[in-house]
Amino acid sequence: MDEVKLLKRADTKFIFNAENLQSVLEVLRPNYRLLSTQGNRVNKYRTVYFDTADLDSYIKHHNGNLNRVKIRFREYLDSDLTFLEVKFKNNKGKTIKSRIEKPAIEEKLSDSSKEFIDENSIYDSNQLSPVLWNSFTRLTFVHKIDKERLTFDLNISFRKESESQDHQIPHLIIAEVKQEKMSLNSDFIRLMKRNHILQTSLSKYCIGTVLTNKDIKSNRFKKHILKINKLKNDRTIIA
Repeated sequence: MDEVKLLKRADTKFIFNAENLQSVLEVLRPNYRLLSTQGNRVNKYRTVYFDTADLDSYIKHHNGNLNRVKIRFREYLDSDLTFLEVKFKNNKGKTIKSRIEKPAIEEKLSDSSKEFIDENSIYDSNQLSPVLWNSFTRLTFVHKIDKERLTFDLNISFRKESESQDHQIPHLIIAEVKQEKMSLNSDFIRLMKRNHILQTSLSKYCIGTVLTNKDIKSNRFKKHILKINKLKNDRTIIA
């Protein structure tokens, strides 16, 4: 894992129906190793995203702005680790992630967290507050030869900060290939291409924001929501 931290990387995402998970794992077995953390191969994550009162980070993504930023706390429940992370997507499609370890998720930013955000993002930390919670479980794979990490996120749910009800999407798996430089020679990408599954630019923060805010501007993401809903009845077999 140390060799594939890939804090500066190219991300390639796909989505498919959870019913295909077992068959996909069988295809991947010869080329990937599965990460085990504290004896757990399926690891639990909890995330809270911070944004301005007018959701500037979300709006910038919706409007297709380049050089955009997302700010979040992510808790790795099985490792008992929590990080404050600033993700920067530059105009060349590269994701650059800066992070610091924290004792726990902060719903009110500490002075050290504010300093980190101010130094690593375009935002004034005093203007930020928690807006969206996200929970999921993850399978993490490392390619046996190539410098590539592959994650599958499942059991995905979202909750708006001001509400108590979770919005669950049990049929959805989000797969993400992380590479130093985007390469179509990835064994997983070739599997997706062979099964006519197209790459998607889906963002969990943006999709969760749309699903938990009825009146928000969302034209750019309607196709993603439709695709996710369509997957409920997708009986395509991936092989």
